[in-house]
Amino acid sequence: MKNPTILLITPPLTQLNTPYPATAYLKGFLTGQGFAVVQADFGIELVLRMFSCAGLKRIFAAIEAGSFELSDNSLRMLRLKREYLQTIEPVIRFLQNKDTTLAQQISYGRYLPEAARFDQVEDIDWAFGSMGITDRARYLATLYLEDLGDLIKETICPYFAFSRYADKLAMSATSFDPLENALQETPNLVDEMLLELLEERLQTVQPGVVGFSIPFPGNLYGGLLLAKYIKEKFPHIKTMMGGGYPNTELRTLREPRIFKYIDYITLDDGEGPWLKLLEHLQGQRQLYFLQRTFLLQDGKVEYINGCLDKDIPHVEVGTPDYSDLPLTEYLSVIDVINPMHRLWSDGRWNKLTVAHGCYWKRCSFCDITLDYISRYEAAPAALLVDRIEQIIAQTGQTGFHFVDEAAPPASLRDLALELLKRGVKITWWGNIRFEKTFSPDLCRLLAASGCIAVSGGLEVASDRLLSLMEKGVSIAQVARVTDGFTQAGIMVHAYLMYGFPTQTAQETIDSLEVVRQLFQNNVIQSGYWHRFSMTAHSPVGKNPAKYGVVKVGPEDGGFANNDLWHEDPQGTNHELFGPGLAKAIYNYMHGVALDEPLSFWFDFKVPRAKLPRDLIYKAIAAPAKTDAERKTARMVWLGNLPDIDFTMTAKKGETLERSVLTFYEKAEDFEVKTTAAIGQWLFDVIQELSAEEPATITLKQLEESYPADAHLSFTEFLNSPAWFTLREKGLLLL
Repeated sequence: MKNPTILLITPPLTQLNTPYPATAYLKGFLTGQGFAVVQADFGIELVLRMFSCAGLKRIFAAIEAGSFELSDNSLRMLRLKREYLQTIEPVIRFLQNKDTTLAQQISYGRYLPEAARFDQVEDIDWAFGSMGITDRARYLATLYLEDLGDLIKETICPYFAFSRYADKLAMSATSFDPLENALQETPNLVDEMLLELLEERLQTVQPGVVGFSIPFPGNLYGGLLLAKYIKEKFPHIKTMMGGGYPNTELRTLREPRIFKYIDYITLDDGEGPWLKLLEHLQGQRQLYFLQRTFLLQDGKVEYINGCLDKDIPHVEVGTPDYSDLPLTEYLSVIDVINPMHRLWSDGRWNKLTVAHGCYWKRCSFCDITLDYISRYEAAPAALLVDRIEQIIAQTGQTGFHFVDEAAPPASLRDLALELLKRGVKITWWGNIRFEKTFSPDLCRLLAASGCIAVSGGLEVASDRLLSLMEKGVSIAQVARVTDGFTQAGIMVHAYLMYGFPTQTAQETIDSLEVVRQLFQNNVIQSGYWHRFSMTAHSPVGKNPAKYGVVKVGPEDGGFANNDLWHEDPQGTNHELFGPGLAKAIYNYMHGVALDEPLSFWFDFKVPRAKLPRDLIYKAIAAPAKTDAERKTARMVWLGNLPDIDFTMTAKKGETLERSVLTFYEKAEDFEVKTTAAIGQWLFDVIQELSAEEPATITLKQLEESYPADAHLSFTEFLNSPAWFTLREKGLLLL
C-alpha cells in the first residue's frame, strides 16, 4: 500500500456544539508527516441528516409503518407531525446561529410543538429573565430536539441519545455479546442513515485506511457498525481504532470477535502507534515493531509493542487541524440550566491541550497509571500561542477550551503572559486543581488573558477523605482559591463526589454543609455531584483493601475491563444520598434555601452537620501574606502607560515637588499622587514592565532600585495609598 489516503472518523455521538478534537490532532500530526488525511464528524452529520424535513419524514414514516407500542407522549408527537416537519429546519438554523431572529417566536409565540420534555420548564424565567430571549429560545429548542430524540428512542432506535448514543452496549461490557448481537441485527433507520453517510464519504475520498476515534462508550457501536460495512463492502480498506474508550476499557483485550469488524486497535496517544501502523502498511516497518497495537493473528489476539521509538513528545504533536469539519453547522444547545454545563454544550470551542498528562497524578480515584495521566509533558508558552493563532486563523473562532486533566498553574501563568505580550485576544476556560499556587494575583492575570471559567475537583469536601484520596488540597485552601477566582470575575465550577470508600453519613452531610457555605459565600457558582466509581487503573481499583472496600465484580469476560463493582462495609449506604444531594445543589445554584437545615433535602433521618457554620467565611477572611513578605514575587503591570506631571506645593514653609501619574484605562481613569522622586521612579518602572519585551522584575529588585531620597522607607511605601492604588488597578505580584 503506497501513500494511502487516510479517512479519520468520529462516530456518533459526542457533542453537538463543537467537534471532538482527536481527529483534528491526528490530522495535524499526520499531515505534517506527509500523509493525505481527510476527517469527518459523523455525529453532527448524522444529527443534521435526521433532523431535517426529509429526515423526519423518513422517521415518521418508519414509525407509522412499524408495530410499536406507543406511549401517550409519542402518540401526541405523531399527531403533531405536520408542526414538527414545518419547524425542524428553522429550529436547526436557529441553533446553528444562522437565524437568530426566530428567538422571539420560540420564546413567546407558541412556535414549537411541545411534548414531555417541556414539563420541566417551570424555572425558565429564573434562568433567563426578561433579557435572555435568545438563551431562553435555545433552551426551548433543545427540549424540542430532545422530545424528538425520545420518540426515536421509543420506536425505531432503542439506543439513540444525543450524548450517550448506544453507550449501554459498551459500558462495563466485560462480554462482547451485547455488541455482537446488536451488530448482527438488521440495521434500523438511524443505522441506515449513518451507513449512507459512510458510503458517500468513501466514494468521495477513496481512502486506503479508515481510522476511528472512539472517545466514549457511546461511540463504540457506531464505530463498529461503520467498520463492519467497510469489511463487507470494501475489504481492501484497512481499519484502525483508538481513543479514550480503548485506552481505559480494552487494555486487557482478549476477545477475538471484535476483529471481525476492525483490523487494529491502538492504546494511548494515537500519533505514535498510528504512524507506525501506516509505515507497516506501506511496507516500511516490520509487524513486530508496531507500537501499543492489538491485532488478530492465527485466531488469537496479539498485543504488539516492540517499537523502540519513544512516544511523540507533546511539543511535536503539531497544531490541531480542523479543516474538513463543518464548523458552521454545529448546534449551540442548552440542555441543562447549569452555568458550567452550558459552556460544554453552547458555542463552538476550539479544544487545545496546555500540557500532556497531569502534573499532580496522585489522586487515588483517578486512572493515574495510564499514559494520558502519568506522562506529564509541558509545552512552552510561545509554542502554545503559536498554535492558538494558527487555530484562530483556520477556524475564525477565538474561544478555547483547554482540555487538560488539570492545567498546570505555571503553564497557565506563562501562557497568559504570552497572550498579553502578543495582544492575542481569546476567551478560554479549563480544568484545574484548587491549589494555593492560584493566588488572587494569578487569578487576575488569567482573567486579563481571557479566562472566564475554571472547573476543579473539591470531590468529597472532607479533609479526612481528601487526605485519603491524596487530593493535595484542604477545604480552607479550596475556599481561598475559589474566592480568588471569583473576585477576579472568573466563574468557578466544583466537581463533587459522594460515596468514596469509608465515607460515613456524617461526612456526607458535612460535605454538603461545606458546599452550602461555598455557595452562601459566593465563592463557587456551579457544581455537580458524581457518585464514586472504582476503576481498574486507579489506586483504589488496584488495591481495594487499602481503602477499605471489596471488589465484587464483574467477572472477567475478555473484552472491556474498567468499571469495577465494589462493596463498602465501613461506609454508609451511599445510594440513599444521591437524590438529596442533587436537589440541594440545584437549589443552591439558584440561591434558594441556603439557610434551610440540611435534613430538608432528604426523606430519611440524617445526622446534623458538625462543622462550624462560618467555616468557609473564616477561611476566606484569614489574612494572607503581606506584600512585604513576598520579595521573590515577579511584578506584572496589566494597565497602560501613565502620563506624569510635576507640581510644587508648600508645606510647613517648605516647598516640595510632587508628582501625579495619570492612567487612562478602558473602564475609568485614575491618578496616583506621590513625591516627585517616587513618581519618577514608578514611571520608569512601569515603562519597563509595559515594554514589548517586559522586564522580569521581582519585588526585591524593585526595593533595590527604590530612590534613596524618597522620604519614605520601602516598607512604608508598600503601605502607602499610592501602592494600594496600583495594586488594586493592575499591579500584580506573581
